[in-house]
Amino acid sequence: MTHNGEVTNYIAKAPWQQQTSNALREIVHDTLPGVEEAFLYGKPHFVLDGRNIAVLHVAAAKISFMVFDAGAIEPIKGVLQSLGSGDRKAVDLKEGDTVDAAFIADLLRRTTGQN
Repeated sequence: MTHNGEVTNYIAKAPWQQQTSNALREIVHDTLPGVEEAFLYGKPHFVLDGRNIAVLHVAAAKISFMVFDAGAIEPIKGVLQSLGSGDRKAVDLKEGDTVDAAFIADLLRRTTGQN
């Protein structure tokens, strides 16, 4: 597993979001062997086989973890929201929320065809 220095710096600047961001990062690496990190458009992206599969965005009040190619996955009220045309889905986490590693891993497997 290789960590991108720009991604590490981005996460390190987040006050309360560091632990949650690092947990999400590790879930991605544990779930998808060979995934690479890239710092694109000012945010950490996770890339598999040259394709963006997820992005992490730290905001003041939350962390958004968005997956691509999720059109076939139904949104779940309060857990997984649909963005744009529905091809992207996001999980928002606030301070004190627990990362559901099994849910995130399943989401990643489903959106990348790694079931």
